[in-house]
Amino acid sequence: MNNPVKRINTLISRGEGEMLDFKKEISSVHRIAKSIVAFANHHGGTLLVGVNDNGTISGVKAEEEKFMLEESSKKCCDPPIELTIHEWNIKGKIVLEVIVPDGIDKPYYALDEKGKGWVYIRHADQCLLASKIVVEVLKRRHGRKQTLIVYSDMEKALLEYLSVHSKITLKEYCKLMNISRWRAMKILVNLISVGVLNVFNTEEPEFYTLA
Repeated sequence: MNNPVKRINTLISRGEGEMLDFKKEISSVHRIAKSIVAFANHHGGTLLVGVNDNGTISGVKAEEEKFMLEESSKKCCDPPIELTIHEWNIKGKIVLEVIVPDGIDKPYYALDEKGKGWVYIRHADQCLLASKIVVEVLKRRHGRKQTLIVYSDMEKALLEYLSVHSKITLKEYCKLMNISRWRAMKILVNLISVGVLNVFNTEEPEFYTLA
């Protein structure tokens, strides 16, 4: 932090990704809450406010942006998220380096204008709405309840299928075993939680593979 210009330029040169996002400005407390909870539900991350998508520095009015960020993190994130905000003057333009911690109370919800909570996760340079299965996996991985796996015919059939096929969707698994959506989801959540399966929600529909 001794050389803020070098530090910020180094971050910008990396480009947006799983743990770094550029924001020209904070236009909505509800909208920025999506980015904040996505980082908290992932492994944490950094928002650079006052930086355009192409990496050029536009600068911001620091106090206004800080107020919006604090309002968002405390009132639009559930549970609230404690941000660390550094203010840097880069050649006469103010850039805010906003550090979002890796959350310890996952899943975190971003509240919309009506007060409804939505879980977002970070993938590459995107904030994605989490599926019910991903939300349950976050609860399971970060809760106090341990996951006990009993390999019944349902689990064995799924693993055998994935040893031959590259992936499977929830609908395909329900059809394969002729089971309800609820039961299939429970099995998938268990297997993802203990690291047997991976989940990919960047495509529609979401699919699952062997880890």
